[in-house]
Amino acid sequence: MSDRAALLRILDANLNRAREALRVIEDYVRFALDSAALAQTLKELRHHLRAAADTLPQRELLTSRDTPGDVGTRLSTPAELNRRDAADVVRAAFKRLPESLRTLEEYAKPLSPETSVKFEALRYRAYTLEKSFAALLDPDPRLARWRLYVLVTSSLCRRPVLETVDAVLAGGADAIQLREKDMPARNLLSLARDVVERCRRAGALAIVNDRADIAAAAGADGVHVGQSDLPVSACHRLLGPGKVVGTSVQSVEMAQAALADGADYIGVGPMFRSPTKDRGFTIGPEGLRAIRAAVPLPTVAISGITLENVAEVVAAGHTAIAVCHDIIADPDPQCRAAALKRAVLQAFPL
Repeated sequence: MSDRAALLRILDANLNRAREALRVIEDYVRFALDSAALAQTLKELRHHLRAAADTLPQRELLTSRDTPGDVGTRLSTPAELNRRDAADVVRAAFKRLPESLRTLEEYAKPLSPETSVKFEALRYRAYTLEKSFAALLDPDPRLARWRLYVLVTSSLCRRPVLETVDAVLAGGADAIQLREKDMPARNLLSLARDVVERCRRAGALAIVNDRADIAAAAGADGVHVGQSDLPVSACHRLLGPGKVVGTSVQSVEMAQAALADGADYIGVGPMFRSPTKDRGFTIGPEGLRAIRAAVPLPTVAISGITLENVAEVVAAGHTAIAVCHDIIADPDPQCRAAALKRAVLQAFPL
């Protein structure tokens, strides 16, 4: 067999392998995740793969194909048949995709260096896409049970801050976010450790707002960051495995970026005007619905949520809710937390 014929056979086989891997992933996105945005991303990637392939000699590629004569079709390992679930099928496809793209990149060089560069760019996109799927294929099981997420700021508490934390946990909070923008780091670390200890006893998650360093030092379960804070990926590197990193988003585009950066969950809002933090705009339940349809990450709806509007929020997309002022400024934060937790569970049961 001539060298050119061998090159063409290798390229043809790996083009097929890459197309098949993309289709396997796309079908999961369409039929398991129901995400139109991710399906569009996969479709665009297939389009760019086809465009790169079209620069190669199509007729020669097809005539070089010899499936019956391919010795690899008769080779297999037990692991190839071992798939635990649909997500495991996608994980395997994500391993095949960059492998085939790397082979395409290398073996295209003798025929077309320009095409090789295109395959290289697609390989890097595949790596990024695989990273964005991490939280979708291996979601943190703790987040699936979140319903009530309470933000605690000492200056807004009607009672002493730790007494408020105890009351909120007794009322059924699944997570506490310690949000102290102006507290000195030494004081914040001491308070964070106390909050972590209380959350641990109650079986709730302890999250620190903004400060990944404080979260790490206090042994918190994770950190929540805004758009101007440390990137999600940097927080993951600081906190290490097993920790939760969430970020605030106000649009589909921000949510897609959060997914690509490896966020475990997204805080979506502002739902309504809030006495705690008035941003001057709201996205409302309709904005939540659009983000939920585009990005299948766990969500926490935030801002201005009360007993009067919580049903409207949860109806817009099965979601946990984040509440601050309406609970911690109440004379009876335990009772208020319990009432909100019941309202969420009624619309979004476990």
